[in-house]
Amino acid sequence: MNFHRVFAMVQRYFYNLKHSYDRLSDMFYWPIMDLLIWGLTGIYFASLNPKAPFTITVILTGLIFWIITWRAQYEITTNLLAEMWDRNLVNIFASPLTVYEWLTSVIIFGGIKMIISLAFSATIAFILYRYAFFQFGWWLIPVVINLIITGWAAGFCVAAIIIRFGMKVQTIAWGGAYLLAPFSAIYYPLSVLPQWAQKIALFFPTSYVFEAMRQHIFTGTISLEKIIISFALNVLYLVLSIWFFVLMFKESKKLGLGRLI
Repeated sequence: MNFHRVFAMVQRYFYNLKHSYDRLSDMFYWPIMDLLIWGLTGIYFASLNPKAPFTITVILTGLIFWIITWRAQYEITTNLLAEMWDRNLVNIFASPLTVYEWLTSVIIFGGIKMIISLAFSATIAFILYRYAFFQFGWWLIPVVINLIITGWAAGFCVAAIIIRFGMKVQTIAWGGAYLLAPFSAIYYPLSVLPQWAQKIALFFPTSYVFEAMRQHIFTGTISLEKIIISFALNVLYLVLSIWFFVLMFKESKKLGLGRLI
């Protein structure tokens, strides 16, 4: 692992970001739209049932923290696609850059963008709805780590499919993480899902995180057991997703990376 090459790739992505208004805007536009739509919806639902004072908090918590997982996945897959769109994929891997160094660079770059987008969303939520992002205290650290790792694992799986089959499947780059959403219990408890869906949700790390966060909202406590189970699943899925990506990358190299551009 040569960190000079990793830093060079991160720096390159920031140069592209600086001069790309569409990539800059998606860090701020979609969070604002989601906060406006779902925040106002939460206020309306709360007005219908004054006995449910946590409605807006539950919705905003789910929305803001889902941004972490979505952006972690989105940054990995769209940076891969950007290399394909720019016809640069062959160039970067014809250089001494290794696949692990590239993965590290997109993780670092995507992580920085995710933090900026998350901080922006939390600030807007506070301004509009007085939402307290730091209400979870030190539990924010394991919660955020878990959600990031889930996004990385999803991102590597989606990127593996893209690098194997090319731009004809590029649409999954935007919707890959959303395949997890119905089973993640982002805005609702697992109990509202059908029995078969609840069993599937047990294999999704995000379901444990969002259940634990709702528990904190309603009771002021959080389940350490749920956080640990989520982390264990995340580590397993992250290792498998990296293995899957490297495997698909090697298969794609045999077929020729030039066919992807």
